[in-house]
Amino acid sequence: MNDYSTVIHKLFGNNVEINRIKPVSGGDINAAFVLGLSDGRSLFLKENRKENAGFFKAEKTGLAAIRKTGAIRVPQVLETGMLEESAYLIMEYVKPAPARKEFWECFGRQLADMHKADPSEWTPGGSYGFTDNNYIGAGRQINDTRKGWIDFYRECRLDVQFRRARAYFGASERKAMQSLLDHLDQYLTEPAFPSLLHGDLWGGNFVTGPDGRAWLIDPAVYVGNCEADLAMTELFGGFAPAFYDAYREANEISAGYSERRDLYNLYHLLNHLNLFGGSYYGAVMRIVRSYR
Repeated sequence: MNDYSTVIHKLFGNNVEINRIKPVSGGDINAAFVLGLSDGRSLFLKENRKENAGFFKAEKTGLAAIRKTGAIRVPQVLETGMLEESAYLIMEYVKPAPARKEFWECFGRQLADMHKADPSEWTPGGSYGFTDNNYIGAGRQINDTRKGWIDFYRECRLDVQFRRARAYFGASERKAMQSLLDHLDQYLTEPAFPSLLHGDLWGGNFVTGPDGRAWLIDPAVYVGNCEADLAMTELFGGFAPAFYDAYREANEISAGYSERRDLYNLYHLLNHLNLFGGSYYGAVMRIVRSYR
């Protein structure tokens, strides 16, 4: 780990020093630490090789986009940059606290409000995508804009991942995948309006903040169909029924969502296949074959 004293002095003045450095486990992309400062505050530091500085630029942009909706809390990024051979990101440390009594209901309503916020700053004219490409985990996420949601999901989500995973599949499997892409409009629907999405909303990407409410972290933001965020919450589980009930009260979900859910999670399973290997092959092919 580098010496971040000069960065801290730049942020808070020369009288503030780093008193404590505590490694944080749990991430598989970046090294992470909590910095305790002499003025009593704590900060969260992420560090990676300098060639991966794009991770932190994308995270800063994504958190800022979510913050701008005013719907749900995210940590504030204080600084990103390079130090010696490393890229770094410093943000406020979200000190955990016990969850409020209505944690899940509040979380569901807040996510619905985020999805209902106007996303035209990032994709004008009701289109889908984002201002920049970013990352889904360690994988590159393509956010080229499209006028239609189905076209965007076909070309910038599933097709990209299928091509990356091509070596895992034989001719018959590739044919099945191409058929799915060709007939995607038979399974997906255009949403009533585009939504800003977190993009990677599983149980590891929110924390309970000092206010006892959910704070979102590690986004892979883009403008899309709100169903894609909801589907991701169901992929690995852990979200209480009250979360979904409250969400549906605040933002209507179109009929047939449960039949589309696996198609949205196919993107994440393909990304896992590309990042982590063949253990995800079976789950990918079960979904592909179920839509034939």
